[in-house]
Amino acid sequence: MGDNQDFEVNSRESGTEANLNEAQAGVQNIEAVSMTWTKWGLIAAYASIFLMAFTTSLEGQVMQSLSVFATSSFNNHSLISTVYVIQGVVNAVIKPPMAKIADVFGRLEAFSFSALLYVIGYIQMATSSNVQTYATAQIFYSVGNTGLQILQQIFIADTSNLLNRALWSSMPDTPFLITVWIGSIIGNAIYKTTTWRWGYGIWCIILPATLLPLALTLFLNNKKAKKLGLTASSQWRGLGTAQLLKKLWTEIDIGGIVLLSAGFALILIPLTIAGKAAEGWKSGSIIAMLVIGFLCLVIFPFWDSNTKLAPRPLIPLYFLKSRTFCAGCGVGFFYFMVFYLSVQPYFYSYLLVVQNQSITSAGHITQTFSFTSTIASIIISLIIKYTKIYKPYIVVGTLIYILGIGLMIKFRTQGVSVGQIVGTQICLGIGGAMLNVPAQLGIQVSTNHQHVAVATAVYLTSVEIGGAVGSAISGAIWGKNIPAKLREYLPAAAMGDAMAIYNSIDVATGYKVGSAERIAIDRAYQETMRILLIVAICVAVPLVPLSLVMGDYGLDGREQGVKGRVVGGRVERGDVVAGTYARRKAWFWLPKMKKRTVLQAP
Repeated sequence: MGDNQDFEVNSRESGTEANLNEAQAGVQNIEAVSMTWTKWGLIAAYASIFLMAFTTSLEGQVMQSLSVFATSSFNNHSLISTVYVIQGVVNAVIKPPMAKIADVFGRLEAFSFSALLYVIGYIQMATSSNVQTYATAQIFYSVGNTGLQILQQIFIADTSNLLNRALWSSMPDTPFLITVWIGSIIGNAIYKTTTWRWGYGIWCIILPATLLPLALTLFLNNKKAKKLGLTASSQWRGLGTAQLLKKLWTEIDIGGIVLLSAGFALILIPLTIAGKAAEGWKSGSIIAMLVIGFLCLVIFPFWDSNTKLAPRPLIPLYFLKSRTFCAGCGVGFFYFMVFYLSVQPYFYSYLLVVQNQSITSAGHITQTFSFTSTIASIIISLIIKYTKIYKPYIVVGTLIYILGIGLMIKFRTQGVSVGQIVGTQICLGIGGAMLNVPAQLGIQVSTNHQHVAVATAVYLTSVEIGGAVGSAISGAIWGKNIPAKLREYLPAAAMGDAMAIYNSIDVATGYKVGSAERIAIDRAYQETMRILLIVAICVAVPLVPLSLVMGDYGLDGREQGVKGRVVGGRVERGDVVAGTYARRKAWFWLPKMKKRTVLQAP
């Protein structure tokens, strides 16, 4: 199907129902706000987005240093691993519901809700006196933190044109270039001068402060748009309890959210815990969860395609008919699946044991991928801005990504230099950035403004699920091969220590380099790592056809229905605000808009 045909299918499908054509209240209101933006209002909003991204990035690095002290203050640690499994599932499943909340209630309301949950989570963590409270806090924190991340991407899609969107979508990742180096330093300084509790508590103050400029600009511009008669009228006023519940059910598509979230959760949890469970994949409960999860995902498209059950579907059916959307989600899925087979979670252990690297050096080498991909994403976004295309970079990025895995098979062996190991990570990071950033842009280009939030959320969910599947496969390979190979290669005198070596890096690295035991351990690790990389390069093969079948929309001539002042764009008059503002072009920030008499109001 050609590019124009793909778009026409989307248009026909979205036009089959009036409800799908009409933007929901949250989308209408952000479009109204966009019609009233000033240059400095947008600058303040984007500065706030950057500060929030910097805060959440730094917080993650700092907490990584403090979490060991927090958990060690509790007597019962057995629940912690389960909590982090649930947290990972929440990170994956919360994105589409949060995008829907933003579409229904508004961007400001969704940001405020996420920030509230984030603060509640950190207050609980800072005041927790037992592992149960700490565990509950992780769930609140995870929902709030993930909500803020997806809402940042949604806001950028609301306020940027397609040529500049890839560049600004990369902005929330740039703080990592700094925080990765200073996070542990700050964490150690906090612990030495105060307690780990204050290390959690400070974010309850810092995060709301960084959100304030964005919240204030959205609030003031919404009031301005309301005075001009541009905002949607309240859909909740005057409703009784029963009517309110019915309205919530249809507008948010609660049934669809339950089916999709349950489907993802019931698949991801078994994938994450199967390798750690006593019975593994033979466990009846794990099989039952997988079966029910797949059933939920099978039922979901039938639910959302029924206009009586889901008049405002969470994921419109035309998404599934769009080759660009489906292929883009596939690219995200396999991209992160490969990452969790080749880099995480066992590359760090491999560096400590086989390459005999220090903890600091191993950490820096492991971070090379993320560091490189962040820089490369900015560069490729600039290239997209000036070439006005994105598909060729996905194809080239896929080939570089696969090349990186091939180089790892060759150079991730004993006796190679640190430079050769780092070089493979740089190659992989460049390829990952070139396929990930344009793929998200392609997903957004393939739909209209009403559905861009959910489309972005589904793509990012696909990435998370790919990571979970890759982690489950790598865990199964590691858990099956390392113990078996240790029993095969270890000297008879050390055979009884095989499981202790498998379970502890300290025990594995405790043997002297060059000893018979260490040679056996290194061989077991090396052969298992090679298996992981071979599986990774096989899993990466589908990226090639998926990248080729994505649509190749020209970004300069593509309209998405985003109205108002946008970064690098122009003021769109729109149907309901004809004559309100002049239509002016701009290279970066728009010149001040000329207000005119309102000719027509909604």
